[in-house]
Amino acid sequence: MSSLWWSLRLRREAASVPLARQLLLSSMASAGVDPDVAYDMCLALSEACANAVEHGSAAGDLGGAYRVSAYLEGNRCRIEVADTGPGFPAGYDPRCGSEAESGRGLYLIASLADHVRFRNRSGRGGAVVSFDKVLDRRDGHLMTAS
Repeated sequence: MSSLWWSLRLRREAASVPLARQLLLSSMASAGVDPDVAYDMCLALSEACANAVEHGSAAGDLGGAYRVSAYLEGNRCRIEVADTGPGFPAGYDPRCGSEAESGRGLYLIASLADHVRFRNRSGRGGAVVSFDKVLDRRDGHLMTAS
């Protein structure tokens, strides 16, 4: 079984979102992932990154960064986006509905992924959104180890 893993530390700027999305899309294309599944995961990643850009910094911190990690192993893709912001409010679960003015992106992530987890980082603070999806491969194309 082969795997691909990468992690980026990105500035909290809107321009960072397409960079993360393009890297994931290229990785998934190289792995032979079905384009529709790759698109869904890239959309979910974009929403998680946009959330980190908007909310992912402690009060008064105008700069800052966030981290994006992607793991493609076998027939599974796992994405994690972590920031240094205030985190999620206690008891917050965006899977409960999409009617609120904010939180629709997190609801969308939950609807596109097979498994999703929203949690706060212990110690240093910040939110972590992780999600995964079982991948469909084109014509049985498998990732090969380098």
